[in-house]
Amino acid sequence: MSGSLPPLATRPPRAAPIAESLARLIGQQIADGVYRAGDKLPSLRELAQLHRYAKNTVVVAFEMLVAQGLVEPRRGSGFYVLETGRTRKAADEEPGQLSRAMDIVWLMREQLKTQPDAVAVGDGFPPVEWLADMRMDRYHQKVVRTGLGALFRYGSRFGYAPLRESLVRKLGDVGINAAPPQLVLTHGANEAMDLVIRYFVPQDAPVLVDNPGYYPLFGKLKLAGARMLGVPRLPDGPDIAALEALLQREKPRLFFTQSLAHNPTGSDISPAKAYRVLQLAERHNLILVENDPLADFKPTSAVRLAALDQLERTIYIGSFSKSFSAALRVGFIACNAALASDLADLKALVHVSSSEYCERMVDVMLRDGHYERHLVRLRQRLEAATGHALQVLDSLGAEVFARPTSSLYLWSAFPGVDDTLALAAELMPEKIIMAPGRVFSVDPTIRSPWARCNVGAIGSPRFREAMARRGG
Repeated sequence: MSGSLPPLATRPPRAAPIAESLARLIGQQIADGVYRAGDKLPSLRELAQLHRYAKNTVVVAFEMLVAQGLVEPRRGSGFYVLETGRTRKAADEEPGQLSRAMDIVWLMREQLKTQPDAVAVGDGFPPVEWLADMRMDRYHQKVVRTGLGALFRYGSRFGYAPLRESLVRKLGDVGINAAPPQLVLTHGANEAMDLVIRYFVPQDAPVLVDNPGYYPLFGKLKLAGARMLGVPRLPDGPDIAALEALLQREKPRLFFTQSLAHNPTGSDISPAKAYRVLQLAERHNLILVENDPLADFKPTSAVRLAALDQLERTIYIGSFSKSFSAALRVGFIACNAALASDLADLKALVHVSSSEYCERMVDVMLRDGHYERHLVRLRQRLEAATGHALQVLDSLGAEVFARPTSSLYLWSAFPGVDDTLALAAELMPEKIIMAPGRVFSVDPTIRSPWARCNVGAIGSPRFREAMARRGG
């Protein structure tokens, strides 16, 4: 046929080196997982325009990929990647991760993976189905209608003003009185902590943290060169005697803590302890940095240091990652107005601005009448899941550190396990992902029998069966 292509062997040889180079590039992308089995490759025209090659050169490259068994042509549709039968690792899944140690970076990598067939017992997020009724696609058009033109520019250094106004009302619901100038929007709670560390923490400065505590915070403090001092966490909050001793001896400026739904223990601070912590903070000129990522899961009447203190000695950090979507990356800092202005300047210097599109999305979602019903369902689901998870752990003979009526996490120790790092290694081949206690410790070299268990995942039959086999 006049329009058909001649066999590869009869092609002019000068096109082959370029085609071979393109075929190698696409083949490597397939091997690296950029294109997966079943994915459609870009069209001949798209690749020709992208690389400025003749269309025939791209055809030759595709024929080479077909000959290698990497892709197949589908009439009228294009070229698709075949399942090669090779076991390929993604480029960011390096070998020997357990031999490197299940450290902060390892657990963060596990949290960021998407493995549909894995049982993420140690996961830090609620099950996706709990959040599905706040799908972002429902709100996009409303976001665009709030002002399309502004979405092509950087936003205010403080963040999107209407969202800060919405947050004033939201904070008021939990007893924290704040004005918009006291709020700085951030790229999630982790950026909020990063800004506070950059502002307050010089090299070798002593900083108090919950122990066990929030492992990404530990990583940030290590990067800053701070001296982390662990305040033992008890089922009703920080160990007051240990806190007072550290304040007298080390004279730290900051104490990072989680009052409610503590990560990883799931414990809540008691009113008596909250007042005692504030008394010590005033006596020793201590700033309390209260991270409250699960605020939407807890009753508005729950005890918060920032509500008792009204942001005098507290910096309050919040986020929507757990209740809306981690992909939005919207968090905030509430503090006194002078500090808020300084932190907004620091944010502008380091990050220019946070995402106004995401901030507009959160504001639309907060103002939507569906939000309150979403919170009611979240709290009902969490309470039911917590009760079921406690039953599962009791049936396995586990020791549970604290037994709240509702918490995303339960801190658990299992019979016959003196180091959950070894347990995590044992269960990993079964695609059961644990969060071993060492990761949450100020000193990760100390063996720990404890593990963080997600109440939404702990009831998986695969996990129960695996633990039963161990016990049997």
